[in-house]
Amino acid sequence: NLCHWFTVDDLHFLKRGGRISAATAVLGTMLSIKPVMHVDNEGHLIKVGTARGRNASLKALVDHMEETVLDLKDQVIFISHGDCLADAQKVADDVKSRFGVETVIINYVGPVIGAHSGPGTVALFFLGSER
Repeated sequence: NLCHWFTVDDLHFLKRGGRISAATAVLGTMLSIKPVMHVDNEGHLIKVGTARGRNASLKALVDHMEETVLDLKDQVIFISHGDCLADAQKVADDVKSRFGVETVIINYVGPVIGAHSGPGTVALFFLGSER
């Protein structure tokens, strides 16, 4: 039941990967819309929400975590980022302050994920009641 929720900063990388259309990428960029996505139980990448602005998308990650997370006090939470350490630290601080989590490990996304999601990707990993 490893949950991994993430958001991206630039929609053009999702367009290049065939996840969204060119029109959606342009319009979403103009309106500063950021998708919040995760991988479902079948392994499909799905959009579960949208947020207006970067700060709202980072907060949405932690909000979704609150809905499904299990045994927070005993968990080690992982955050991966695509060259945006300050944003990853912001999510870590939010997780620590809201849930009292003691251990949060921050690291980079790998090159394959980074090529598909681009710089500005922030992913939050935790154990939850469902994927």
